[in-house]
Amino acid sequence: MTDTNPYLNNPLHGLKLETLVTELVEHYGFEILAEYTRIKCFDKKPCIKSSIKFLKKTAWAREKLEIFYLYKYKNLPKPDDTNYALPPRERIVPEHQKPRQPIELVLGEAPPPKQRSSQPNNSSRNRSSNRASNDPYKQNSNPKRSHRDQDEPWDPWAAHR
Repeated sequence: MTDTNPYLNNPLHGLKLETLVTELVEHYGFEILAEYTRIKCFDKKPCIKSSIKFLKKTAWAREKLEIFYLYKYKNLPKPDDTNYALPPRERIVPEHQKPRQPIELVLGEAPPPKQRSSQPNNSSRNRSSNRASNDPYKQNSNPKRSHRDQDEPWDPWAAHR
């Protein structure tokens, strides 16, 4: 059994978030980070302190920036399927893969954002209205009330008189 840590080859191993953000800002600048990552903290309040505060609270943005760090700044090859499913800090980088020179990114040439699927949005509002219309028990809330009685106001105490 080996005592070596499999995460030692991962460039994120032992790297503080502040160091990561500082390296990226010094190399690329806030404008390129905002354009390529599409994280608003680099666009709205471009300072390291507020960016770190946002990234500490927001896991999806932190992971997105860590992926950017690994595959754009450290220029590692894309991960295999098993590593792709893991968060960036838990990925195991093979020993033969070493960080390379950062990819040169140009302002204004970021790929367009991925389009969302054309399927309708299943918001809670849509689901609740669909559920009510499909529920056989909700179609007629008062089974004793017939179609003839719909012109008259409904009296819940009429059966008890």
